[in-house]
Amino acid sequence: MLALSGMKTRFRSQIMDMNIQNIGKRLRRLRKAKGLTMRELSGMVGCSESLLSKIETDKVDPSLKTLHNITTALGVSISALFSEPEPTRVVYRSKERPQLRMPAKTHGGGVVLERIIPHTPDHMLECNIHIIAPGDGSDGSIGHEGEEVGYVLEGQVELVVDGASYMLSPGDAFAFRSELPHSYMNKGTVTARILWTNTPPTF
Repeated sequence: MLALSGMKTRFRSQIMDMNIQNIGKRLRRLRKAKGLTMRELSGMVGCSESLLSKIETDKVDPSLKTLHNITTALGVSISALFSEPEPTRVVYRSKERPQLRMPAKTHGGGVVLERIIPHTPDHMLECNIHIIAPGDGSDGSIGHEGEEVGYVLEGQVELVVDGASYMLSPGDAFAFRSELPHSYMNKGTVTARILWTNTPPTF
């Protein structure tokens, strides 16, 4: 971790430190705080008890889909795993926004969520820029309560909502109920970027 000196430094220190690795202990603490056994949680998440054990012991890094399912079952957002809530602010400078890096499915850069609105319990909206390497994506469908909208900034992305596939290009927008199973993948040869907003916060 970087040395901390003042609120701005604390905020900036999170920019490259919100990595998906080494979160097993935090997930285990949350599970035990909820009074759930590993078998109970794995049943809620839809994964094997063996996989959950490997995640909790940091032997395996969870995919975006699996991590989302775990945090949803535990009643927290993904952001809550990585940092304490920041004081509410009006402006978030471009070089002060935290980034959450997910494991890569390919030899590229995986998926990075750049926080437009950093984690705080005061916000009813969540907004990220999804930065998606070619061939990477959400690694399966996700469903949860709420509503979401997005706008493609760069790249070619396949969006699948409730079984229907849509090819999106820069300038295309979308909106759907979050309860519908949804997934995405960068089908192009360059990094894709999507401005993605949802409520309530889930990532």
